Amino acid sequence: IFLTTCRSSGLPKRWKRQAPRLMRVFKGAVFHEIPGHKRKVHCVAWNASGRRLASGSVDQTTRVWDVEHGAHPGKDLVLKGHSDSVDQVCWDPTNADRLVSISGDKSLRIWDLRAGSKCTATVQTSGENINLAWHPDGVTIAVGDRNDKVSFVDARRHAVLSTEKFPYEVNEMCWSPTGSILWMTTGMGTVEVYTWPGPQQLVTVKAHTAACYAIDVDPTRQELAVGGADTLVSLWDTNDYTCLRSLSRFDRPVRVVRFSRGGAFLATGSDDHFIDVSDTSTGACVSKIMTGTATNSLAWSPSDYLLAYVGDTQPTEHDRSARNAIRIWGVPSGS
Repeated sequence: IFLTTCRSSGLPKRWKRQAPRLMRVFKGAVFHEIPGHKRKVHCVAWNASGRRLASGSVDQTTRVWDVEHGAHPGKDLVLKGHSDSVDQVCWDPTNADRLVSISGDKSLRIWDLRAGSKCTATVQTSGENINLAWHPDGVTIAVGDRNDKVSFVDARRHAVLSTEKFPYEVNEMCWSPTGSILWMTTGMGTVEVYTWPGPQQLVTVKAHTAACYAIDVDPTRQELAVGGADTLVSLWDTNDYTCLRSLSRFDRPVRVVRFSRGGAFLATGSDDHFIDVSDTSTGACVSKIMTGTATNSLAWSPSDYLLAYVGDTQPTEHDRSARNAIRIWGVPSGS
């Protein structure tokens, strides 16, 4: 077990010169809202091209939005079949037309949009599914449930390859860019590192003093971001698992962390009523998006500096569909 403290050092001069330029990236950022779901939205995810945005909801549907220039929603496709809340959606990293949804109904559904709204395959799992990660090769899908079991599903054969029961609370999972490593955040405040094929445990990283909930990897800088119940975000070197820096601008548990395209920015959503966008090189805040609610899910477009997010907003007299909408913030192409 690595018990690691974050490095505390002055910022290189080149980073200090770069900070004002990065802050200008979001000057004139736009804000759009996409209504459509009938009940609270749980999750959002962009496909590999950045032209489609998928969402999952308590209304038991997955919706796919044809998004023009990353901001303006076009026609949506409603994918039905789950008998419980859709808790996570994920796109095939090798195919911009294929996605998977998981639900508390103990099933995983694979969709190919070339077939319209018809489900391609349904795979039954052992428990109520809450976590999802698709291997970079597009073949294996890791699915975690409420009983801390992780099922590894073959996306081609539509079958469960194996199921592993873990002796700790398993939260968000993330594959390395090469697919040789699977990272798991846990209720013990650790990041468990497993090799693949396997999984075979490689090392335990003691990342936080309370449960770790969120994780994401920046493939361009080989850094890992981890968020937890201790209100901190930590960034780690994936080569030797030393902590590079930590962000402590939050007062409540961190729910989600996501790197932007190219890895220049890190967006953090928490139980605080804002989303923090930071410069990953320095940890400095470059923008703060006021949400008025906790953030459940967020995702950067792979083609633009656009952030889609959903939260726990309560309906008001003036906005009855507040919890049912997806919000998009950022700078579309050509702005």
